[in-house]
Amino acid sequence: MLLKKILENIEYKVIKGNLEIEINDICYNSKNVKNNDGFIALIGHNMDGHKYISDAIEKGATVIFVEKDIDLKDDVTIIKLNDTRRDLALLSANLFENPSKKLKMIGITGTKGKTTTTWMIKRILEEDNKTVGVIGTMGVFIKNKHYDLVNTTPESYDIHKYLKEMVDNNIEYAVMEVSSQALKLGRVDGITFDYGVFTNLTHDHIGDGEHASMEEYIECKSLLFKQSRHGIFNIDDKNYKKMINNCTCDIHTFGYDKKADLYCDKVELLREKDLIGINMTIEGIVCDTFKINTPGKFSAYNAMCAILTTYLIGCSIDSMKKALINISVKGRVEPVKISDKFNLLIDYAHNGVSMESILTTIREYNPRRIVTIFGCGGNRSKDRRYEMGEVSGKLADLSIITADNSRYEDVNDIINDILIGMHKTNGKYITIPDRKEAIKYSIENAHEGDIILLLGKGHEDYQEINGVRRPFDERVIIKEILNELKK
Repeated sequence: MLLKKILENIEYKVIKGNLEIEINDICYNSKNVKNNDGFIALIGHNMDGHKYISDAIEKGATVIFVEKDIDLKDDVTIIKLNDTRRDLALLSANLFENPSKKLKMIGITGTKGKTTTTWMIKRILEEDNKTVGVIGTMGVFIKNKHYDLVNTTPESYDIHKYLKEMVDNNIEYAVMEVSSQALKLGRVDGITFDYGVFTNLTHDHIGDGEHASMEEYIECKSLLFKQSRHGIFNIDDKNYKKMINNCTCDIHTFGYDKKADLYCDKVELLREKDLIGINMTIEGIVCDTFKINTPGKFSAYNAMCAILTTYLIGCSIDSMKKALINISVKGRVEPVKISDKFNLLIDYAHNGVSMESILTTIREYNPRRIVTIFGCGGNRSKDRRYEMGEVSGKLADLSIITADNSRYEDVNDIINDILIGMHKTNGKYITIPDRKEAIKYSIENAHEGDIILLLGKGHEDYQEINGVRRPFDERVIIKEILNELKK
C-alpha cells in the first residue's frame, strides 16, 4: 500500500524520504521485518523499539516510524509520529482498509465475567443465524480457525489483521474482550464499538507494569464508553457511576436493582443430571424465565448482560433461551459428562480469590462432597500457593494436590508450598504429583452426589514442564481415563 494512504488522518512529520512509496506491511517486532516493510519503534514498559531500528533496516525495512529524534544515514524514509504505540492502531486500520467499520463491533470490559459473557453473546447471535468472530482470553475464533493469543486484547496491528480476516470470511459481528491495559495503551484506538459492555470491577491489576491505582484502573476501563455508540452497564456494581461519568454513549442497565432497564426478579439453583445452573426470571424490557447452564447466582449477571446486549441488537427471545440452556464455555465451570451419579467441572480458577469464589458457589448446590484437583504454576509467587492450599483446605471436603504448569520448578516443591497453606486447616487431602493420575483417582473414588472441580488450567490444552509445553487437554485426558477404566 502507498505510504501516503497508510498515513491518512494521522499527525506526522516526514524527517527523511518521501510518501510516494509502497510498503508491503508494518512490523512492530524487528524479527518479523521483510523487504519493503515498514518498522514502527514502540516504547514499552521494559523495551524501546528504537534500539532495533538498525536490525529492521538490515532485514529490508524501507520506512521507519519513530517518536524520538534519530539520525540515520541509511537510504530509508523516516516518519516521526506523536505516539508510535497509539498511532500503530490508526496505521493498522488504514493498512487493512478499516475492517472494524465493516463489522458490528461489541467490546466487553470488566474484571470478571468477560469471557463467559463473550461466549454467551456469541452463542445467542449464532442461534439467531448471525455469523460471529471472537477476540479474547481464549484466543481468536474465525469460523473454523483458532489462533492463540498472549494477551486478552492483542496489539492493535493484530486486532486489525484479525478483523480483516473476519471481513474476508463474511463475518457480521466481532465480539472482543477489551482489557484495561488495551484501553490504557491505545490498542483499540480508532475503533468505534457499536456496543460497549461493562460486567463489573473489583480491585485487580494494580501494581508495577499495570495500573498505578484503583482510580487509574477505573479510568482506563471507562475509556471504552467514549468510543461506543451504546453502553450496557451493570447497575449494581459500586463503580457504576464512575464508569458512566464521562461516557459519550447512550446508557442501558442490568442488575438486581429494579431501577435497571432489565433486572433479575428471582433466581433458583438447578442441579440436574447434566446441568448445574440456574433458573432466572427477569423483568423490565424483557419479561421471561431463562434456564442457564452455568452455576451460581452470579451467573445471572453474565446472562442478563448477554440478554440485554442481544435484545438491543434485535435477537429473538427464543434464540436467547436455546443458547443459554446449552451454553458451555471452555474452562469456565465447564461440565464434562462422566456419570449420572456425580458431576465434574473444569474451571480456570488459579488463585485463592477465584478458588474461593467457585467453591462458595458450588457449596450452594449441597453436594455430598466437593473434591478439588489443583496445583499451582511454577516460577510464580509462592503466596498464591499458600492461599490456594488454605482456601481448598477450608472449603473442600477433599483436596487432591497435583501438578499444574510447574515450568522450571520441581512439582514436589510446589506441592510442599501448597501444603503450608493446607496445614493451616483441618482439610483432608492427598498428593498425587501426576495430574492425569490425580484426575483418574478422583473419578475412580467418586461418591454419588459429589461435585469434582478440576481447577487451574481451564481452557489450556498444554502442560509446561521444564520449559517444554506438552499437549494436555483435560477433556482428552478424561476420555483416555474413561477408556482405560473400561478395560
